[in-house]
Amino acid sequence: MNLKKVLLASSIVLSCATAFGQIADSTVDRTDYVKPFSNNGAYRTWSIGIHAGLMSTFNVFTSNSRLDFTLPNIQYGYGGYIKKQILPAFGIQGDILVGKLNGDNAQLNAAGVSPFKSFSTPVNYALSLSGNYTLANVNWKFIKSSIEPYIMSGAGLMNYTPTVTTAAGVVRNFKPGSGVLNEFFVPVGVGLKFVLTTGVNLDLGYQVNFVYSDNLDGYKYGSNNDKYSYGHIGLEFAIGKRTKPQLAAHNPVSSMRHEYLSEIGNVNTKLTAVQSSIDSQKTANHVLQQQLAAAKVIITKLTTDSDGDGVPDMFDKCPGTPAGTKVDGSGCPLPVIKPAEVVNITEEDKSVVNAAVKNLEFNSGSAIISESSYPSLETLAKLLATKKYHLKLAGYTDATGSAAKNLALSKERAEAIKMFLVSKGAIPALIETEGYGKAHPIASNKTKAGRALNRRVEFTLF
Repeated sequence: MNLKKVLLASSIVLSCATAFGQIADSTVDRTDYVKPFSNNGAYRTWSIGIHAGLMSTFNVFTSNSRLDFTLPNIQYGYGGYIKKQILPAFGIQGDILVGKLNGDNAQLNAAGVSPFKSFSTPVNYALSLSGNYTLANVNWKFIKSSIEPYIMSGAGLMNYTPTVTTAAGVVRNFKPGSGVLNEFFVPVGVGLKFVLTTGVNLDLGYQVNFVYSDNLDGYKYGSNNDKYSYGHIGLEFAIGKRTKPQLAAHNPVSSMRHEYLSEIGNVNTKLTAVQSSIDSQKTANHVLQQQLAAAKVIITKLTTDSDGDGVPDMFDKCPGTPAGTKVDGSGCPLPVIKPAEVVNITEEDKSVVNAAVKNLEFNSGSAIISESSYPSLETLAKLLATKKYHLKLAGYTDATGSAAKNLALSKERAEAIKMFLVSKGAIPALIETEGYGKAHPIASNKTKAGRALNRRVEFTLF
């Protein structure tokens, strides 16, 4: 009994004694190198483990005198796990544990009697999901850790069958019938992993499982829930390509250091290349300076403007232009342009134009002006000849007939009016004509009245 307790405690002592083992620079295998800031695809992040060890209701949180059975026995257990490493220091681990617990000498009940001689509880299985925190894989002093301390905690479900032996020697199930119980529990543990190879670790661990009931030993005594411990030794195997290191065992500082040392080896070569580049650049700069001096001479010649008219002497065909004289691109004075006369169109002038438009008629389907339109057109011709107004004539038709015919007719009518006005003294160069056919109707072409309005010539005086 005492020997088993000593063995259980020894694994914890061994773990504490070797917690800071490291691998020095001279013994590092650089096959575990990974370029800094690589994603998880550069590592092995999945692993499986198997382990076996000792189980007992004895634990570091409770003295034997406070257990339901004050003489806990050491039994054997075994299990396994699968782990996914998320970060160098954190992974998610799914565990299964199978084993047995037993103990003797139950605490006295309210009557001062020990009701049970012993208990025996096979743990059929305990399934849990935990977070596993690695504590020493990032190290600034050493290339790589040979030992990785870790802590873990999680939650799970355990299936167990507690039986008790009464003071009379009768063995019975704690739960009537099959005797099987399913209870929630919380595992909390610490441990060490020794890196044996790039893919195999020796795992030493100790955990205490807090059961969410007081049924584990079949004796409801006191107000505390039951708990049991499990100290184990096992092996962990990384899954994946052997050329990839384990994420949990990889020291990212090592990769950064390796990059730094590699760069130092190339410094002299890079400096030589840089100096050579500088010398070449100096030579090129000297040539550029010579070319710049020659360019300045040419620029001075091209930009000298003796008379200040804005045209360089090289291109100035009229040198010596007086200051302030406006010149053209060749440096010669620009002709003086008289300002255009402002034309003021009076209301009386506008009425002459309106009368010509109002009285304008053509013979049906032709560009022949009706005689009834002559008087108002003659008045308009006198106005144009006297005041030198510009006039634009825009002819339009209705939508009857083909577009080509309408366009020609509208143009012919505008030209007919121009010819009449010119014949009465108007200046031809001041009269513009255009034909637009059936475009821009001012009324509907579906009615006779609308079509009549669309057959028009618009007069614009300016």
